[in-house]
Amino acid sequence: MDALWLALAFLLGLLVRHLGLPALVGYLVAGFVLNALGQRSSELLDHIAHAGVLLLLFSVGLKLRLKSLIRPDVWGGGGLHLLAITPLLGAGLWAGTALPLGLALLLAATLGFSSTVLAAKALEEKAELRAFHGRLAIGILIIQDLVALALMALAGAATPTPWALLALGLPLLQPVVRKVLDWSGHDELQVLYGLALALVVGGLGFERIGLSSELGALLLGVLLAGHPRAMELSRSLWSLKEVLLVGFFLQIGLLGWPNPAIVGGAVLLTLLLPLKAMLLFFILIGFRLRARTAFLTALALASYSEFALIVVKFMVGNGQLGADWLVLLALTVALSFVVAAPLNRFAHDLYERLEARLVRFERSERHPDEQPVSLGKTQILILGMGHAGTAAYDFLKKRQSVAGGQKVRLVSGIDSDLVKVERHIHEGRRVVYADAEDPGFWHRLHLEGLKAVILAMPDREAKRIATEQLRRHGFKGLIGAISSYPEEEKALKAAGADMTFLAFNEVGVGLAEHVWEALEKRASPPAESPPV
Repeated sequence: MDALWLALAFLLGLLVRHLGLPALVGYLVAGFVLNALGQRSSELLDHIAHAGVLLLLFSVGLKLRLKSLIRPDVWGGGGLHLLAITPLLGAGLWAGTALPLGLALLLAATLGFSSTVLAAKALEEKAELRAFHGRLAIGILIIQDLVALALMALAGAATPTPWALLALGLPLLQPVVRKVLDWSGHDELQVLYGLALALVVGGLGFERIGLSSELGALLLGVLLAGHPRAMELSRSLWSLKEVLLVGFFLQIGLLGWPNPAIVGGAVLLTLLLPLKAMLLFFILIGFRLRARTAFLTALALASYSEFALIVVKFMVGNGQLGADWLVLLALTVALSFVVAAPLNRFAHDLYERLEARLVRFERSERHPDEQPVSLGKTQILILGMGHAGTAAYDFLKKRQSVAGGQKVRLVSGIDSDLVKVERHIHEGRRVVYADAEDPGFWHRLHLEGLKAVILAMPDREAKRIATEQLRRHGFKGLIGAISSYPEEEKALKAAGADMTFLAFNEVGVGLAEHVWEALEKRASPPAESPPV
C-alpha cells in the first residue's frame, strides 16, 4: 500500500506543478483521496513525516543568523504583523466557533505565518533571494518560525526530566560540532552527519530528556549557523528533506475528507489573504521602505504556512483541537498556495499596474538600504570584489596613478558581502556595498559618467542579470565579464556583454608565459664577465 501512496503523490504532485502550483498541494490532495479510499496512516508514514519536520527545522536553524534578525524592519515588521493579525483573526474565530478565547488567539497566530517553502521557491525561481525584498521576506519568515516554536511550547510540550538541564550546555559543544562538519567532507558523510544531528542528537536526544524534538533539531542547526559550509549542508539535505515532507502532507490529508463546513471555512480564510498582505504592506511602509519593496515582500508572504500545520498537528495530538481543525487548516494552506503562486509569478507586472496608487503611501524619508547609489566620478565599475575583482581593481588603480590628464579612469567596486566591503575600505579601495542581483539596486544606481563595467562575480546567473539590467537601464558603455565555460560566454554575450574572458584559459596562458620566460632564461648562456 505504501507504493500506492508514493505513486499517487507523484502523479498529483506532477499534475499540480504543470498547473503552475507547488507540488505539495498535490500531496495534500493525494492524502485526501487516500482517505476517501479508506486508507489510514501507518507507523512508517508517521516516522517519515516526523523526520521531514525535524529536517525542516534543522534547515531553518542553519540559516538562523542573529545579524539578519536584529534589523528593525525584520523583527519589527514581522513582529508587528503578527501582533496586528492575531487579534483580528482571533476575534473572528472566537465569535464564529466554540473555541475558548485563548485557544482562538493561539490558532489565529498560526494563521499569521506565511509559507517558507512557497516564498523561498518563488523568490529562487525569479533569482530574487538576494534582492532586498527577498532577504527581508526570508528574515520575517525566520522570525515567524521562531514564534511557531514558542507556540508549540505554549500548546504543551513534554514534561522535562532532570536531565533536561544538560541542554543548557549545548553551546559548549559548538566548536566540536563545527569541527566535525569540517571533517565530514563534501560527499555522503556530510549528509549522514546532518541527519545524525537533526534526527538523533536533536530529535531523539531531546525526546529522551523530556524536551521537544522539534526544538532540538532547530537548536542543533543553530550551532552550525554561520559556518562556511552551513549552506552547503543545507543544500545537501534539501532533496531528502523535501521527499520526507511528502509524508507529512500525505499524513495531514489522511486525517479526514473535508466536509462542506470545512470547505466553507477554508474558502473564507483564503478570502482574508488580501487583508493579511495589506497589513504587512503598510507596516513595512512605516519602516521607510519604498512601495515597490513593501509590495513585493507582502506578496511573497501572502499565503498561509505549512508551519501552521505543524503547530496545529501538535495541538491536535495534545487533545486541544479536534482532527477537523487540521483538515480545515490543510485545505486552507492548499487554497492559499493556489492563490499566491500565480500572484508571485506576476508580482512585478502587478506592481507596475498599481504603482501610481501605491507610491502615494511612501514616506519622504528613505530606508538606509534604499537610498540612491551614487558612484561619483567613477568611469570603470567592478562588480564582485573577490580575488579576480580585486586584482582588476588594483591593476586599474596602478594604471590610473601613472596616467595623466584626460587618460585618468576613476575606478570603483561593488560587492554584496559587507565584511568584504569593510575590508576593502580599510585597505584603501573605493568599494560600495550593494547586491547586483537586486533589481531595486539598478533603479537606484546613477550611471552618469560610467564608461565600462567589469563583471567579476563568481555566480554566472548574477553576471547575466547584471548585464541585462545594465542594458535595460540604458548603459551604452563597455561590459566585460569573466566566464568559466564557453556556454556561459554565449549567454553573457546574448545578454549584452561586449567581451568575455574564459578564466581558466587566461590563467593557463598566463602560467605558460611565465614558464616559457623561465625556460628561455635558463637556456640562454650567462653573460661573460668583463676582464679585470
